[in-house]
Amino acid sequence: MVVRILVTEDDENLRIAVDGALRGAGYAVDTAADLPEADEALSVNAYDGAVFDRMLPGGDALAYVIERRRGGWPVPVLFLTARDTVRDRTDGLRAGDDYLVKPFAMAELLVRVGALCRRGGTTVTLPVLRHGDLELDTGRHEARRAGTLLILTAKEFQVLHRLVAAAGEPVTRRDLIAEVWDEYVPPNSNVLDVLIAQLRRKLGPRQILHTVRGVGYMIR
Repeated sequence: MVVRILVTEDDENLRIAVDGALRGAGYAVDTAADLPEADEALSVNAYDGAVFDRMLPGGDALAYVIERRRGGWPVPVLFLTARDTVRDRTDGLRAGDDYLVKPFAMAELLVRVGALCRRGGTTVTLPVLRHGDLELDTGRHEARRAGTLLILTAKEFQVLHRLVAAAGEPVTRRDLIAEVWDEYVPPNSNVLDVLIAQLRRKLGPRQILHTVRGVGYMIR
């Protein structure tokens, strides 16, 4: 069963990053930049979960969700927000089902979305991705090459997962940094270079992780 998620976020970079992370984890994703776009998507599609930035052009998503709840709308909601006072969090939890404060790790967002969908009665089965002799079990967060388990950190697994999910297409440095770290890490940071070097050592001598000059990285 394909699990369908609506992501409503006005920050384009974050919207793209969340979209890529969810798609890489096996979800079907639609995105909206504001409440009118979200409203249109909800009028024509059925969703298993929704992710809303709290403050959006045109209003507060919390008030929008409360109004929909009054009409019997059952879709579980995760709010993303920089507002982190106790009142903000409790208001968000009353209106929705979960509340994640920015900046956040994409790994945490994926776990929360999975829990959210299960809470809503949706069975979430995350796929096993394969590329040649490389296998990624996205449910267990395990990677194997030629049957041998690779000991990876959480971020190493996320980067490898994103590259394998791209199915042979390059992924930009900017997207990898935004999806695996957060929007506050500058694109020229060397954190990705260090991690890529570690991944290459762990993947072994027959390299499948390649640099695409001026773009980023890819698996082939």
